[in-house]
Amino acid sequence: MLRVDLPSPSSTATTLVDVSEQPYLHTTRASYDVIAVDYAERFGGELADKPVDRALLAAFAELVVGGDGPVADIGCGPGHITAHLHSLGLSVFGIDLSPAMVAVAGRSHPGLRFEEGSMNALDLADGSLGGIVAMYSIIHQPPEQLPVVLAEFARVLAPGGRLLVAFQAGDERRHIDEWFGSAVDIDAYSLDPGRMVALLGQAGFAMTARTDREPDGTEKVPRSYLLARKALVPGA
Repeated sequence: MLRVDLPSPSSTATTLVDVSEQPYLHTTRASYDVIAVDYAERFGGELADKPVDRALLAAFAELVVGGDGPVADIGCGPGHITAHLHSLGLSVFGIDLSPAMVAVAGRSHPGLRFEEGSMNALDLADGSLGGIVAMYSIIHQPPEQLPVVLAEFARVLAPGGRLLVAFQAGDERRHIDEWFGSAVDIDAYSLDPGRMVALLGQAGFAMTARTDREPDGTEKVPRSYLLARKALVPGA
């Protein structure tokens, strides 16, 4: 979490102000807290109908197994991706912005570790992870925040660590004010895969593979998957 010291108006002491917690994070967290149970019921079993997702997660697991450090499923939601990666032999834990979603994940997968956190400022040591999965979780980040998020991913990954990120492909913002019958306040962004590849390069990642697929019967836009590796040597 990034903080700055500001002078206190009543004394010479300093006041710590959290500058990483921007308003959209508050509204996104609150919205997912409201819909956590319904979301888990709808999407908790979705991998059964997504062979491409399963194949890419299997490839990621094969590349990461035996690597330096555990894997973090960032934006883990109800924990189904975390559980799937665990079934593939990985040491993995989940992180989500929503405490209600973390609670749902813990109840659904009691043997696994889930914790609250923001991808904008991860409470993890530099180079402590062997891999990161972010499946459709970066889509609530405004485009100008993506370099911050990818730099944070690079910071916590060990050299050579692997990243798998998935998102809706496109170039538009969609505002959601009702979901599962509840009032929410969420922006969702479809992202240009070419721009994402460029941003990954700027953050110190080398591309391993890119896969695009057309929407299935329940989806409206294509999906894109980027598998990348943090450089072994900074700047390489």
